[in-house]
Amino acid sequence: MSTNSSLVVILTALNLEYEAVRERLTGLRPRRHPAGTRFEVGRIGQSRCSVALGLVGKGNHPAAVLAERAMAEFAPAALLFVGVAGGLWPNIRLGDVVVASKVYAYHGGTSEDDGLKARPKAWEIPHEADQVAHHVARSSAWRRGLPTGAAPVVHFGPVAAGEVVQDSGRSEQARWIRQHYNDAVAIEMEAAGVAQAGHLNRALPVVVIRGISDHADGTKVASDGQNWQPKAASHAAAFATALAQELFIDDPTGQAGSADRDGSPKMPMSNRNTASGNAQVGVQAGQIYGNVNVGAGTERPIDLAASIAELRTHLKQAHLDGQLDQETYAAAESELDAATECASAGIPEKRSGLMVALKRLRGLVADVTELSARLAAIIAVVRGMS
Repeated sequence: MSTNSSLVVILTALNLEYEAVRERLTGLRPRRHPAGTRFEVGRIGQSRCSVALGLVGKGNHPAAVLAERAMAEFAPAALLFVGVAGGLWPNIRLGDVVVASKVYAYHGGTSEDDGLKARPKAWEIPHEADQVAHHVARSSAWRRGLPTGAAPVVHFGPVAAGEVVQDSGRSEQARWIRQHYNDAVAIEMEAAGVAQAGHLNRALPVVVIRGISDHADGTKVASDGQNWQPKAASHAAAFATALAQELFIDDPTGQAGSADRDGSPKMPMSNRNTASGNAQVGVQAGQIYGNVNVGAGTERPIDLAASIAELRTHLKQAHLDGQLDQETYAAAESELDAATECASAGIPEKRSGLMVALKRLRGLVADVTELSARLAAIIAVVRGMS
């Protein structure tokens, strides 16, 4: 499965968390999964980084299922889970942000005659995402747009994910976590499901970002009454969107930013070649798609079936990037199916049908420059067939 290097999925459990992220996105368009899950796809401000935003509800199990669904639907560069959590350490203040360096699934163990024994399961943050998250945390730029006076601190540490809301510092669950997961800095209910989904999807980078809205010690009602949930959600959303943009800029495929991974600049969209004396410019090219053969007698006929198959891949990518809505994409897929059928028949009688399908497809994707360019090349080949 190819990765959409310009898109990051952000999932939340609560509506107020969803709204906190949504406020930072522009150009939102709905995207409905066939099973009914509704996503919104937009961009972070005026950046080129796309975000697919989804609501999963409470609990590790729905979080795992819908995270898997989002990964399959969008093939993102990374997935961020954003929301609020309870802080477990006294030095972590209300409103601070926690980035999970590790996620514990703490509701696992074995019951024996001498008591319940822990069977820890944990997932660590991917190294590269961890490095980028620390880079964002070192800068105060991510706090831009937060209310005056808000200066949340970013903490990195393990997060414990279970199946119940913890609001006691003395309960059996609180003692269990202190005994077996005493380095956990926050507690919540979805991170384990999301981390497991990422682990099963070729180790897709998953980062859990939580704003601290209470201290999980019996004071949750008071903290909620002081509106710490929306404040903490806003802080987490601010950090998450800043991180998403940095992950986009630092994209390891070298496709998203303005430079390759080694720091060298990418090929510009246009170029100028100058010849002097008796020299002549043989080839002038800006951005090239497909194979290039240079020199007399080296030309090879284009593989029409392969070109159409490649076009299909880029058509789907344009849809994932939000350049084609669902209705247009479905119509384009239908025309591409017709073109594929005509091309595979390999008989002259089908050539007119092939051209009609390609021309209809051209009308559907006219606003997407890359698809139009690829399609124009294919049409030129079909016209040139004897």
